[in-house]
Amino acid sequence: MYADYYGFSAKPFQLSPDPRFFFGSRTHSRALAYLRYGLSQGEGFIVVTGGIGTGKTTLVKSLFDELDLDRVVAAQLVTTQLAADEMLRSVVAAFGLPFENAGKAALLKRFEDFLREQARRGRRVLLVVDEAQNLPVESLEELRMLSNFQVAATPLLQSFLLGQEGFRATLQDPSMEQLRQRVIASCHLTPLSEAETRDYIEHRLHVVGWQGGEPRFADEAFGAIYRYTEGVPRRVNVFCDRLLLYGFLEELREFSLNAVEAVGQEINQDGRSASGGGVQTTGSGRSLLRVSHAMEQRLAELEEAMDAVLKHPEWQDIRLDRLEWRIQQLEPAVQVLRRELAGVLRHEDDRLADPSSAGEPAVSESQTDEEASQARQAPASAAGGSASD
Repeated sequence: MYADYYGFSAKPFQLSPDPRFFFGSRTHSRALAYLRYGLSQGEGFIVVTGGIGTGKTTLVKSLFDELDLDRVVAAQLVTTQLAADEMLRSVVAAFGLPFENAGKAALLKRFEDFLREQARRGRRVLLVVDEAQNLPVESLEELRMLSNFQVAATPLLQSFLLGQEGFRATLQDPSMEQLRQRVIASCHLTPLSEAETRDYIEHRLHVVGWQGGEPRFADEAFGAIYRYTEGVPRRVNVFCDRLLLYGFLEELREFSLNAVEAVGQEINQDGRSASGGGVQTTGSGRSLLRVSHAMEQRLAELEEAMDAVLKHPEWQDIRLDRLEWRIQQLEPAVQVLRRELAGVLRHEDDRLADPSSAGEPAVSESQTDEEASQARQAPASAAGGSASD
């Protein structure tokens, strides 16, 4: 849809993490430097924390994109609401080792043999644990115990722990003293500044072929985007995706402050509608068209996610989670579309039943601005996205 309209090679603000779009803000560049340093040390734990949507998963994918697969064997664990006994089984499975019908002793022996074999081949083993704030203290202790495997005083496993802000408090628990002693570097991701938010938006647009021409952005538009998103990368992605969809539907070639404010108000209204337990709709054909476009967008994202699962099986846990989320996002759009279609059909039945209304348009040209605004709310909600490290 809007990618073709604006001449982009791809969607610039997709929600699924993609290392091509990595933006080196001050804090993100520092975090990536820590990760690289950790790799060079080959031991201990590296801890990266940050709020929801600050780019932790994209950061790790960028690091993975740099790895020499002849020297490093890496796996990522993203399902972390695990008890201690489940943690070992999940780690073993993450590296592609058989785990069915095996007890803890057998799993430990199998994993140790794997680590030793990789060391014999001159390859280091790296485990990345995402959403670490969900891990119980006992599961973190299990990870620490796995770091004890050594050959000639050389550690065989290195772990990166990525978590939300609450994980910092978890690490301060007295029972985490031994793990804290093995943390060789840590950093905390923060939102972008206002200037970085503009650079971030332009960076992602450049990646998909934007040359600074159309669509154009007024200077004050960037400040408004920052105000609505507070510089959180995922929120910026969601907002700009909605903004470009809005521009496509309104046939805009330049995004003014008014356009940004219109999208911001729609998003705020969506939040109020969602908190009220429903989505406002009208009988307008314009709203029906917006819902239709929103569904097209969701279906396209589902296709992209499925392609990613097939092309990159090593990321299937993350991709399948995203795929499941996107399928869930289709349901509100379907419900809105049904309501809109039912409204149009009722209007048509009433028109046919009343001869005096013959020739009336389905939507009156005197529709108020308020009605037109309401007509945009439902599909905009369907076109929105969630928060993806």
